[in-house]
Amino acid sequence: MGMAIHQEDFRPEDHARFSRRLAESLEALRALLARPGFGVGPPTVGAELELCLVDRLGFPLPVNREVLARTSDPRVTLELDAFNLEVNLRPGPLAGRPFTALREEVESAVAAVRQAASTQGARVAVIGILPTLREADLGSGALTGEPRYRAMSAAIRQRRGAVPFQVAIRGEEEALALTWNDVTLEGANTSLQYHLRVAPGDFARMYNAAQLATAPVLAVSGNSPLFLGRKLWDETRVALFRQAVDDRGEPGEGGFQPHARVSFGHGWVREGAYELFAEAVALHPPMLPVTGEESPRERVAAGEVPGLDELRLHQSTVWSWNRAIYDPKDGGHLRIEFRALPAGPTTVDMVANGAFLLGLTLALAERVDALLPALPFVHAYGNFIRAARQGLDAELLWPADAAPSPQPVLATELVKRLLPEARRGLVGAGVDAREADTLLGVIERRVSLRRTGAVWQRQVLARLESQMPRRDALAAMLECYLQHAESGAPVHAWPVE
Repeated sequence: MGMAIHQEDFRPEDHARFSRRLAESLEALRALLARPGFGVGPPTVGAELELCLVDRLGFPLPVNREVLARTSDPRVTLELDAFNLEVNLRPGPLAGRPFTALREEVESAVAAVRQAASTQGARVAVIGILPTLREADLGSGALTGEPRYRAMSAAIRQRRGAVPFQVAIRGEEEALALTWNDVTLEGANTSLQYHLRVAPGDFARMYNAAQLATAPVLAVSGNSPLFLGRKLWDETRVALFRQAVDDRGEPGEGGFQPHARVSFGHGWVREGAYELFAEAVALHPPMLPVTGEESPRERVAAGEVPGLDELRLHQSTVWSWNRAIYDPKDGGHLRIEFRALPAGPTTVDMVANGAFLLGLTLALAERVDALLPALPFVHAYGNFIRAARQGLDAELLWPADAAPSPQPVLATELVKRLLPEARRGLVGAGVDAREADTLLGVIERRVSLRRTGAVWQRQVLARLESQMPRRDALAAMLECYLQHAESGAPVHAWPVE
């Protein structure tokens, strides 16, 4: 998001100029959002998918630049670690058969990456966290050699002073405690990030609905149960991401600790998108202070649509699990970026997850004003953490029709109640009813059989561990995973024997 980064060293005057431009950008954004008709249009949906490159044995292979050089597909871009790539899927109308279109996009883009990767002896793994990762794969040398990533790494480490990263994750069975010196741990995480275009007048309702919907959807979508050989959360990405790029060092005077750059948010949105952008500017100092030539104030005064490059760049370094996006394309518009879902296991699983998440968001938005008073924000955050930690076994708090509210409910029971709502949201937005039924049926069968990607990985690892050491079992499990993923069958249909 925003402008390209070509420099790595910044002076105090760079930060001061960038901060002034951020203030001007917020002023311009406020005026733009007040402009009649701005951002109004039919909803669209797009996505970004992060991938891992592995060798013939299933271990990470740091050849993303070489693979990128071998493909001419403009959808493929570099990612933080040298064994990661990202494909940016073209957006299309939400009405019709959007998930069929996205499925075709994913399959064609991944096929292009696979073909290029094969020239480097690499394969493509679509999985939340590679189970074969070792500490040696994540050292400073893992960072992709691009100015943006080097500058971001340097900025985070500088803000932390001499304090190393402390990663502590406790699962149901095992725990991880790790001291690290770079941001490269974040590259262990790969996700599928959906983008939904939202009219400015609907943004607060839709964003709050997305926050509500995230936990139940995440509970049935987990695919990241293993990291550095430990069995941790169903979605270990959630715990790891926050700690891997935490730019906060030791607490300051009085024990004050600034807000983390990775967060679920700080409360329900009251009015609209502006407050989320303003919050990001107020809570987080600039990390990549690159200032362009455009004056947002002048562009808006002239009746034009500004790029707001600095604001978009700053927003890209504040990692909310559901993030507000401003895009100057197509006359300017707003989107919600849904960042909580993992990559994999298959394309069918990923588009089913997306259909459930977007459909539920659309449905809950219709009655969100009645839901929010019955679920204080702290409980929405708690739901998110419990869903990430326990997956299908999570107990979530959900708004009740009568006091006392909220009431606890098992995630699996809640999802069964919410699937018809998700269908109503999709069909009401013009999504083909048969497509909605097919994809939500994948979620229903996954819940009935109690088999997410995370559950499958745990079960197969347990079987293999009875026959071989864990390191070998992890590699063998990943090999099984890759074979089943290539078949295209959804994860609930994969055998565990």
